[in-house]
Amino acid sequence: MAMEGSNINSEDFTVGCLLSIKTTLGEEFDGQVITFDRPSNILVLHILHFTEDPLDIKKCYIDLHRLQAREELAVRQAEADAERIGVGVTAEAQSIFDALSKTLPVRWDKTSIVVMNEVHVSSPYLPECVSGGTPAANDRVKKVLELERKRLQARGAGL
Repeated sequence: MAMEGSNINSEDFTVGCLLSIKTTLGEEFDGQVITFDRPSNILVLHILHFTEDPLDIKKCYIDLHRLQAREELAVRQAEADAERIGVGVTAEAQSIFDALSKTLPVRWDKTSIVVMNEVHVSSPYLPECVSGGTPAANDRVKKVLELERKRLQARGAGL
C-alpha cells in the first residue's frame, strides 16, 4: 500500500475505522483498522469481504499481563544467551565452550571457561590447561576438550 503523494495522515488510522485501499498494482479492497504502530509505521487491517460484517472491536482483547510475561521471558532468554558468548575469545574457544555446555554447566570468567563452578579451563583451552576441580571432574572436562579439538581439526581439514 503506497501512501506517497496521498493526503492520508497517520492520525487517520484510529482503531476501528474503515478504509478503502487501492494498491500500486491497482487492486482495491476495504479494510478495518485493527491496530497501527507509529514507530514502525505498520498498519494491521482486517480485510472486509462483501458479505462480512465489520469487525467487532469489543471482541478484540489483548491480555497485557500475558504479553508482559512473554516479553520478560524473552528478555531473560536474550540475557542468558548473551552471557554464553565469550568476549575477547577466539571462535575456537567459543566452539569449545559450546561443546562443554551441551553436557555440563559452564560460564565465562573473562577468557577462562568455568565448568561446574569448580573446573577452570584457560587459554589456549588444551587438556593441560584444566585446573581446580576434583580429579574426576577434571578428567571429564579433559575428555570433552580432546573430543572437541579432534572435531574442530577434522572440520578444518575437510575445508
